[in-house]
Amino acid sequence: MMPVYLDYNATAPLLPQAAEAMAALANIPANPSSIHHFGRMARARLDTARGQLAAALNISVHDIIFTSGGTEANNLVLGNFRHIITSAIEHDAILAACPDAQIVPVDDQGRLCMDRLEEILAALEDADKPDILVSIMAANNETGTLQPIAEIAALCREYQVACHSDMIQYLGKQAIDLAAVDLDFASFSAHKIGGPSGVGALYCRAGRQLQSLLRGGGQEQNRRAGTENLPGIAGFGAALAAYDNAATRSQTIWRDKAEKDIITACPEIEVMGGNAPRLANTSALYLPDLPAQKAVMMLDLAGFCVSAGAACSSGKVRDSHVIAAMGRNEAASQVIRISGGWQSSEADWTGVAKAVIEIYKRNT
Repeated sequence: MMPVYLDYNATAPLLPQAAEAMAALANIPANPSSIHHFGRMARARLDTARGQLAAALNISVHDIIFTSGGTEANNLVLGNFRHIITSAIEHDAILAACPDAQIVPVDDQGRLCMDRLEEILAALEDADKPDILVSIMAANNETGTLQPIAEIAALCREYQVACHSDMIQYLGKQAIDLAAVDLDFASFSAHKIGGPSGVGALYCRAGRQLQSLLRGGGQEQNRRAGTENLPGIAGFGAALAAYDNAATRSQTIWRDKAEKDIITACPEIEVMGGNAPRLANTSALYLPDLPAQKAVMMLDLAGFCVSAGAACSSGKVRDSHVIAAMGRNEAASQVIRISGGWQSSEADWTGVAKAVIEIYKRNT
């Protein structure tokens, strides 16, 4: 039997619509910067995908910069500011890009300490503000905890500093209306929603200037040099157009029931961030006395693919800096993440709950 895939926060299976859009361009010599027939066709297809993303986010097509992924989108905006203020639970695409950043703590549910953020902003000198960026993720990739992004953006506007949000996990799982949120920048990635890997986008608010990190041609309105990955971008747009937000949110019922079944059978297990608003598809479970790496391997043998937090290039399970930042150092090496998506079913969640219960009881 094929294993059940429940690691969507790492990457999602490719949606058929995305695969079809990519296949249609696979054998066409399509460079959107060319002025001949094939170039004009490529430009039209690029504009279509840009329009699909703009419609999903309720923004202008002129505010979108296509990139090679979420990491590049994050680095593009971070590289344009001298001083970064961010949270202790950000993805490595943020923390590794700005190791000297000023860190705002989170509470025991993983929610940003807003009072501390305001204290930091209130202490800033007016002359420094143009070089300062606040970057806070909208949804945590490990726990699914949601941040009050609209409130954070409004606070930044009050203190006249730029605001960016890594919305890579948020896209497709929560409704997004950037026209109603006072963000200056927001990052997105295709492969989290069933688009291809190697494609992302950055929202850049009208009037905001960005210097490209890459030197080359004048693509993406001189904000990101390099020929656009047209098949990938077409797949991104098609995935957005096909993505069923309602179906994703319906997983809340399945996820909540699975968590209830697990905790009823094993009261020692704890849902991390379970008392805060969370993504519908995500469950981070603290399994006391059971190392996450061992739990992930045993669940794999049982036919369920889950993870122990963010995917690591080394393929090893590391202690979670997110769980540690929530004040739970003792749990940082014993939390597994279950995350569903567009192919997941109620039976998948029921099955993984039973497997977690059996494995935990057998090994503790």
